[in-house]
Amino acid sequence: MATWTSTSSSSSSVSNNSIFSCFSIPPVFSQICRRNFTPFAGPRKKRRRPPPENMSVTVPISPPAPLLYDDDEPFLDFTTRNRDLMTGQVEVDDTTPSKNFPRRKKYSLGPVKCFGVELTPDNIAVAMVYFVQGVLGLSRLAVGFYLKDDLHLDPAETAVISGFSSLPWLIKPIYGFISDSVPLFGYRRRSYLILSGLLGALSWSLMATLVDGKYAAAFSILMGSLSVAFSDVVVDSMVVERARGESQSMSGSLQSLCWGSSAFGGIVSAYFSGSLVEAYGVRFVFGVTALLPLLTSAVAVLVKEQPVIASAWRQNNSLADPGFLDTFKTSIVELWKAVRQRSVFLPTLFIFLWQATPHSESAMFYFTTNKLGFTPEFLGRVKLVTSVASLLGVGLYNGFLKNVPLRKIFLITTVFGTALGLTQVFLVMGINRQFGISDEWFAIGDSLIITVLGQASFMPVLVLAARLCPEGMEATLFATLMSVSNGGSVLGGLLGAGLTQYLGVTKDRFDNLALLLILCNLSSLLPLPLLGLLPRDNSDANSKT
Repeated sequence: MATWTSTSSSSSSVSNNSIFSCFSIPPVFSQICRRNFTPFAGPRKKRRRPPPENMSVTVPISPPAPLLYDDDEPFLDFTTRNRDLMTGQVEVDDTTPSKNFPRRKKYSLGPVKCFGVELTPDNIAVAMVYFVQGVLGLSRLAVGFYLKDDLHLDPAETAVISGFSSLPWLIKPIYGFISDSVPLFGYRRRSYLILSGLLGALSWSLMATLVDGKYAAAFSILMGSLSVAFSDVVVDSMVVERARGESQSMSGSLQSLCWGSSAFGGIVSAYFSGSLVEAYGVRFVFGVTALLPLLTSAVAVLVKEQPVIASAWRQNNSLADPGFLDTFKTSIVELWKAVRQRSVFLPTLFIFLWQATPHSESAMFYFTTNKLGFTPEFLGRVKLVTSVASLLGVGLYNGFLKNVPLRKIFLITTVFGTALGLTQVFLVMGINRQFGISDEWFAIGDSLIITVLGQASFMPVLVLAARLCPEGMEATLFATLMSVSNGGSVLGGLLGAGLTQYLGVTKDRFDNLALLLILCNLSSLLPLPLLGLLPRDNSDANSKT
């Protein structure tokens, strides 16, 4: 029951208010108005009358019937509407006695998602670190031209330096153990992300200023690779913690977010990687690249992490303490026990062999630049196409393949990838020109299709590695499995360098390049008979219950 209190000085104006004109006024109110507002009946002596002691009166007023929409929902009253217009929410008071009013009704935006993953601060930090990994591709063409033109190295030497710079990716479990066991400035994640960014900035600054030899270049590139590998371990631990116990579909969404961010970073830097080299030179590109790792340091503040009390950690985890060393030995033993399990060892063996097939990228780079005359600007355009293709490959996996059994994915992508990889022989032998297709357009189309399949076939490796990690050893074991995969890739690069040297392919001679391409592509079929090493079940058996 609503109440309305009024004084004589305001009763007339309130009674004429259009808002309250629909209310019924009792007779007693009319008598009060006549007593206090007598019509003027002629001249009379003005006399000051004492104010009444209490002229207010409480008048019971029935609440108006709620207005209804077509769906029989009551229209909100005036007070509620004004409050909701100011707050931006539509809400009904719980104390309203009408049965027609709903208890509560709110409208708010849901969580923002990308690739099906909610963008929390931690996930944003992970995505940004992968974005930096992709945008660091700005220097990839510059490194290739620097080794080829400034240092005058052969394709085999370039492949060896590339393999040497990948060594930090082979010892990722050590970074995981350091990050988990030795907090830096009170944090296990933030501090190492900041340190990784600073190390990367230092390495590319050296490349831009002081480096002037193949050994110094190899060392600086090694430092840059170390910074990326360490930050990769830190963010991978976050990803694995979220993927544990999830279905293959959800794990695939997490990996899609990571590698989609990396592909987007590659798109951002792709075109400029060539045009900047052609316009300003490799040293300028190295200087610009030195600024990019600082983004990793910046996003470290988004990581939600409780600080570690330094005194308590020193008391329990001193490096000279036998207990700390025992803990380290125990971790190694537990890691070996996990790796030697049949369900972990056999899929890991397949991943290693699948990655260890020889590559021919260095030889093709020399052929396209020295023989076909592709400029840095054009190669930047090709890289832009391959970056978009990489993102399409992530989308292809996330949209159509993440629920497909792993064995079938590896079989289909490997067979089609091998067939399409052999089309590079057409470019080397000039067959494409016989059909009126220029070398430039053929290179772009070929790179597009091969990269889409290559990225779609690599995503299951990440998903499989994440699902193999048992609870309690997520970061260390995942880093170990990825180190094994990277080790296979490094071995494949060294085998490719050996084949390049054996077949006599140099920076000026490409007579046996077609044979090199055929051998490298057909060798990727060799691991297929070992598909039985992969787990047979598909994913959702491990869903959360």
